[in-house]
Amino acid sequence: MAAPVILPSNQTQPRFDYYGYEVKMNGWNTPPEYLSYVDEHWLKYEAPNPMMHHLLGVLYIFLTICSCLGNGCVIWIFLTSKSLRTPSNMLIVNLALADFVMMLKTPVFIINSFNEGPVMGMLGCQIYGLMGAYTGPGAACTNAAIAFDRYRTITNPLEGRLTGGQVTAILFFIYAWITPWVMMPFFEIWNRFVPEGYLTSCTFDYMSEGSKFYVVGLWFCMWLCPMLIITTCYYLVYSHVAAHEKSLKKQASKMNVDSLRSGDKTNMRQEVRVAKVGATLTSLFLISWTPYAVVAFTCTFGRPDLVTPFVSMIPACTSKTAACIDPFVYAINHPKYRIELSKKMPWFCVHEKEETSAPSETVSKEAPANA
Repeated sequence: MAAPVILPSNQTQPRFDYYGYEVKMNGWNTPPEYLSYVDEHWLKYEAPNPMMHHLLGVLYIFLTICSCLGNGCVIWIFLTSKSLRTPSNMLIVNLALADFVMMLKTPVFIINSFNEGPVMGMLGCQIYGLMGAYTGPGAACTNAAIAFDRYRTITNPLEGRLTGGQVTAILFFIYAWITPWVMMPFFEIWNRFVPEGYLTSCTFDYMSEGSKFYVVGLWFCMWLCPMLIITTCYYLVYSHVAAHEKSLKKQASKMNVDSLRSGDKTNMRQEVRVAKVGATLTSLFLISWTPYAVVAFTCTFGRPDLVTPFVSMIPACTSKTAACIDPFVYAINHPKYRIELSKKMPWFCVHEKEETSAPSETVSKEAPANA
């Protein structure tokens, strides 16, 4: 058995050097300027095993390639296909763009991980934090806008579709809503971007005593409000579709027919499928960003001892995973996207037949009696 490593007095128990690396304290290779932004909580822990840094670096390389290729494909197909260049679909393009930009910041983390510490100093930290602060809340608010669009389109198909001007106004409002919460920590007016956990990535400060109001305000505006909009809209969509189906069955029963079909039933079916895409993307967002909320509130409101450097890196990984999965949700569920994808990339093993509107017809239960 290897000899025990003598650790500083602030360690709670002896450790053994099983892994063949020298045990050092977190922040051992951090430049003074960068170290001044590191909360003392992180410095109480050992530096992570180099293997963990390298594994995270490899994981982020894989996620970055998948996300950039997938979201790049979504942006390309939606913008180059005439049938997909609708005002509503520009919201989906904005979501894919947010996911794409989110992963463009990962080279900072990857380089830091293989260096086992910060390479670009606070400049890299500021860039990383700024891009993350825009893209995360941007994705949340865009998901809310997509849910609102699905609600209007499905419940009022003739007059509810958003126009190009309305979509432009929504996107302008989204970024006007986000920008103050991004710029205040960037310029250190209120809160600031600081290293987290392994000291190789940065986010807003949720450790300091003065961060409580910012944390509460940020998560209320950028997480809770979008979630309330999303939940309400999809509940109303579900209620409308259920009531519509119930009405059709009741009417068919009165007319003594098996079913009622109208020429717009195909369109309704496609709109519902698109709503399912939105609901799936929202679920992914909720699963991926809720861990960040849990960690932030745990540290802000008095139990930072529960959050180790390793635990703090879990939300970062889940948020990047969602950005990687999102484009494949389109490939599985979005009908018109699947059609265009099969045309432009037939080797991608995605096949979707174009649906044509059928003429109005009724299918009788019983043949009419002969005269």
